[in-house]
Amino acid sequence: MYYGRVIGTVVASQKDPRFHGRKLLVVEKVDCRGEVEGEPFVAVDYAQAGPGDFVALTKSKDAAWPAERNLPVDAGIMGIIDSVDLPGLAKPSGAGGH
Repeated sequence: MYYGRVIGTVVASQKDPRFHGRKLLVVEKVDCRGEVEGEPFVAVDYAQAGPGDFVALTKSKDAAWPAERNLPVDAGIMGIIDSVDLPGLAKPSGAGGH
Protein backbone atom coordinates (compact mmCIF):
# COMPACT_ATOMS: atom_id res chain seq x y z
CA MET A 1 0.00 0.00 0.00
CA TYR A 2 1.04 3.58 -0.52
CA TYR A 3 -0.23 7.12 0.06
CA GLY A 4 -1.86 9.50 -2.37
CA ARG A 5 -3.86 12.70 -2.58
CA VAL A 6 -6.92 13.00 -4.81
CA ILE A 7 -6.48 15.94 -7.18
CA GLY A 8 -9.30 15.44 -9.68
CA THR A 9 -11.95 13.27 -11.27
CA VAL A 10 -12.27 11.41 -14.56
CA VAL A 11 -15.42 11.51 -16.68
CA ALA A 12 -15.65 8.74 -19.27
CA SER A 13 -18.75 8.46 -21.44
CA GLN A 14 -17.48 5.15 -22.86
CA LYS A 15 -15.77 2.58 -20.65
CA ASP A 16 -15.54 -1.14 -19.98
CA PRO A 17 -18.96 -2.23 -18.66
CA ARG A 18 -17.28 -3.66 -15.54
CA PHE A 19 -16.49 -0.07 -14.51
CA HIS A 20 -20.13 1.07 -14.51
CA GLY A 21 -20.97 2.50 -11.10
CA ARG A 22 -17.30 2.91 -10.18
CA LYS A 23 -15.75 6.35 -9.71
CA LEU A 24 -12.38 7.07 -11.31
CA LEU A 25 -10.19 9.69 -9.61
CA VAL A 26 -6.92 11.41 -10.50
CA VAL A 27 -4.39 10.88 -7.71
CA GLU A 28 -0.81 11.95 -7.10
CA LYS A 29 1.47 9.68 -5.08
CA VAL A 30 2.69 11.35 -1.88
CA ASP A 31 4.81 10.37 1.11
CA CYS A 32 3.50 10.22 4.70
CA ARG A 33 4.11 13.99 5.02
CA GLY A 34 2.00 14.72 1.95
CA GLU A 35 4.99 15.61 -0.27
CA VAL A 36 4.42 14.71 -3.94
CA GLU A 37 6.51 11.77 -5.14
CA GLY A 38 5.41 11.22 -8.72
CA GLU A 39 3.21 11.95 -11.68
CA PRO A 40 -0.61 11.91 -11.41
CA PHE A 41 -2.45 8.68 -12.29
CA VAL A 42 -6.00 7.33 -12.35
CA ALA A 43 -7.32 5.09 -9.55
CA VAL A 44 -10.62 3.30 -9.00
CA ASP A 45 -12.31 4.59 -5.84
CA TYR A 46 -13.61 1.99 -3.38
CA ALA A 47 -13.73 4.36 -0.37
CA GLN A 48 -15.92 7.29 -1.49
CA ALA A 49 -12.92 9.64 -1.62
CA GLY A 50 -13.05 13.12 -3.07
CA PRO A 51 -10.76 15.93 -4.19
CA GLY A 52 -8.18 16.83 -1.54
CA ASP A 53 -8.50 13.57 0.40
CA PHE A 54 -5.33 11.86 1.66
CA VAL A 55 -5.82 8.21 0.69
CA ALA A 56 -4.37 4.72 1.00
CA LEU A 57 -3.92 2.94 -2.32
CA THR A 58 -2.96 -0.46 -3.55
CA LYS A 59 -1.66 -1.31 -6.98
CA SER A 60 -1.63 -3.92 -9.69
CA LYS A 61 -3.71 -7.10 -9.27
CA ASP A 62 -4.61 -6.25 -5.64
CA ALA A 63 -6.26 -3.01 -6.82
CA ALA A 64 -9.07 -5.03 -8.41
CA TRP A 65 -9.74 -7.14 -5.30
CA PRO A 66 -12.83 -5.27 -4.00
CA ALA A 67 -14.42 -5.70 -7.43
CA GLU A 68 -13.81 -8.41 -9.99
CA ARG A 69 -10.39 -10.06 -9.91
CA ASN A 70 -10.09 -9.62 -13.67
CA LEU A 71 -11.00 -5.91 -13.70
CA PRO A 72 -8.25 -4.04 -15.60
CA VAL A 73 -7.06 -1.81 -12.73
CA ASP A 74 -3.60 -0.39 -11.99
CA ALA A 75 -4.47 1.45 -8.75
CA GLY A 76 -7.33 1.36 -6.24
CA ILE A 77 -8.23 3.70 -3.38
CA MET A 78 -8.80 1.45 -0.37
CA GLY A 79 -9.31 4.07 2.35
CA ILE A 80 -9.35 7.72 3.33
CA ILE A 81 -6.60 8.52 5.84
CA ASP A 82 -7.52 10.86 8.68
CA SER A 83 -4.00 11.11 10.10
CA VAL A 84 -0.60 9.47 10.20
CA ASP A 85 1.06 9.28 13.61
CA LEU A 86 4.80 8.68 13.26
CA PRO A 87 7.03 10.19 15.99
CA GLY A 88 9.22 12.95 14.59
CA LEU A 89 7.30 13.38 11.33
CA ALA A 90 4.93 16.19 10.45
CA LYS A 91 1.40 15.15 9.55
CA PRO A 92 0.15 15.92 6.04
CA SER A 93 -1.78 19.15 5.75
CA GLY A 94 -5.35 18.72 4.65
CA ALA A 95 -5.55 15.10 5.76
CA GLY A 96 -9.05 14.13 6.72
CA GLY A 97 -12.46 13.35 5.41
CA HIS A 98 -14.55 15.51 3.13
